Amino acid sequence: MSSITDVPVALSERVVPVAGVTASPAPVNPWYRTGARFLTTVFTRIAAIGALALVWQLAPQWETAPGEYLVDPTFLPPLSEVLVAWWDLLISGELWTHTEASLVRSAAGFGLAILIAVPLGLLIGWYSPVANLLNPLLEVFRNTAALAILPVFVLILGLGETSKISIILYGCTWPILLNTVSAVRTVDPLLIKSARSLGLGPVRLFQKVVLPAAVPTIFTGIRLAGAASILILIAAEMVGAKAGLGYLINYAQYNFAVPDMYAGIITISAIGLIVNQLLIVTERRFSTWRTN
Repeated sequence: MSSITDVPVALSERVVPVAGVTASPAPVNPWYRTGARFLTTVFTRIAAIGALALVWQLAPQWETAPGEYLVDPTFLPPLSEVLVAWWDLLISGELWTHTEASLVRSAAGFGLAILIAVPLGLLIGWYSPVANLLNPLLEVFRNTAALAILPVFVLILGLGETSKISIILYGCTWPILLNTVSAVRTVDPLLIKSARSLGLGPVRLFQKVVLPAAVPTIFTGIRLAGAASILILIAAEMVGAKAGLGYLINYAQYNFAVPDMYAGIITISAIGLIVNQLLIVTERRFSTWRTN
C-alpha cells in the first residue's frame, strides 16, 4: 500500500493537458522589445552611413585605367582627406567660428518663426473671420520662394545680420504656419462633438482637445522649417558674409580648397541631423498622450 510520500507530484502542482488547448507563451518584456527595436534601427542606420562612407573612400581611389579613376579625386577627394581637413579646421578654431556664426543666425530666425507662426496659425485655423481676412495674403506670399526674394532683403536691410536673420524668418514661417492651420482644421470632428457634449466651453475645448490633437502636425511643420533654416542660411551666407558655414564653403570653392569645402558640407549635414533629432524628442515630450 503506497503512502502519501510516494505521490511524486501534489495534486495542486499537476499539469493536466486539455485537448485542443496549447499553453500560451510567456509575455515578452516590453523593455526588451523596445531595446531590440532601438538596436535594430541604430544598426541599420550605421550600416547605411558606413556603406556611403566606404563608397566615398573607394570611388576616388578606384583606378579604372592607368591615370583614370572611377571618380576624379580632384573634385571628390577620398573621405579620409576630407576628415583630415575637418580635423585641421576644428583644431585651428576656424570651424567653430563659422559654426557659431551660422547657429546664431539660424536659431534667431527659426525661433522667431516659431513664436510668430504658431500663434498666428492657431488663430487662423480656429477663427474663420481671421482666416477670411488673411488668406489672400497667405496665398500670395506662400508661393514666393525665400531665395527668390533674397536680393530684396539685401537691398532693403543691407548685408548685415538683419537681412540674414530676416530671410531665415521668412523661409521658416510658411511651413510652420501652413501646418499649424491644417492641424487645427483637421482635428477629428468626433472629438470636438464629444467635448462639447461634456459641457466644455470654447476656450477649454481649444485647450484640452484641439491643441493637443494638433501638436503632431505642428511639429511636422517645425521640423520642415528646421531643415529650411539651414538651407536658406547657407545661401544667405554666400552673399556678403564674413563668417559662417556658407561663407566657408563658398570661400573654399573659390580657392579650390576642395577638402575644406566638403568639411563644411559634412558639418552642415551633422547639424541638420542633430536639430531634427532634438525636434523629434521635443515632439514626443509634448505628445505623451499618444499611444505608440
